[in-house]
Amino acid sequence: MNNSQAGILKPIPMSARYLIFSIEQSNSIPEALSRLSLIADGDNVVVGIGHSLISSLGADIEGMRAFPSFVSCGIEIPATHGAVWCWLRGSDRGDLIHKEREITQALAPAFVIDNIVDAFKHGDGLDLSGYEDGTENPTGSDAVACALKSSKQAGIEGSSFVAVQQWVHDLNRFDDMEPLEQDHTIGRRKSDNEELDDAPASAHVKRTAQEDFSPEAFVIRRSMPWANEAGEGLNFVAFGESFDAFEAQLNRMTGRDDQIVDALFRFTRPITGGYFWCPPIVNGTLDLSALKLGS
Repeated sequence: MNNSQAGILKPIPMSARYLIFSIEQSNSIPEALSRLSLIADGDNVVVGIGHSLISSLGADIEGMRAFPSFVSCGIEIPATHGAVWCWLRGSDRGDLIHKEREITQALAPAFVIDNIVDAFKHGDGLDLSGYEDGTENPTGSDAVACALKSSKQAGIEGSSFVAVQQWVHDLNRFDDMEPLEQDHTIGRRKSDNEELDDAPASAHVKRTAQEDFSPEAFVIRRSMPWANEAGEGLNFVAFGESFDAFEAQLNRMTGRDDQIVDALFRFTRPITGGYFWCPPIVNGTLDLSALKLGS
């Protein structure tokens, strides 16, 4: 689908800056989004639209919904939402800062920025725990089918849904684990990334094995590590043609299915959670026709 935002299916960049905006002045929204559509190329700038903004415009995107509450077995997953999400991709952090300033100015006064997360590529695509992230990502035509919506509805074909969470790691707690305990927490050997058949049922890989769900729960993960003076962790990003696969995995991780909690929660927790709809691209700009901005 050549009208999708290209960055969705591309490998993660060397550097990234994630932005979340909330609504400030609703009467200025159409003009602000029109300005954003000219800046966002879908490649270096990937954009998602939140449920609150879609609802405020009186639009209806089939499959779009607010991030739900997940509470199970002592695990609580927060829902923090957002009106506009931008994923700035590149190799130079300075360029990303200037692009963020351009976008923030373009969206004002309709939107105000709520959250900025700077992220980076670690090694060949490792989490800060040292384990590879996104090993089971579909590729080729399978990735297209997994991540992008196929629809005859105007403004929907080639769009995508994305789930976004900022996870905070306790790396000191993780480092205190013996190497075998670390491997059993993840379900893979750190040394060669091989899946461990004898890992416990709580191992993250076993909790989220995408082919073990019915229907299968495949997503396209484009997560990246982050770190600042407050801590470090993983900015989790998962694209899909719906939110169903992501929710199936999170239900199992939190023990809703069988009361077995993902061992990942022993050293990391999410502090944010939001759903966004990523519009398609037409003639190099965001196709926002499904939002009915002119009506």
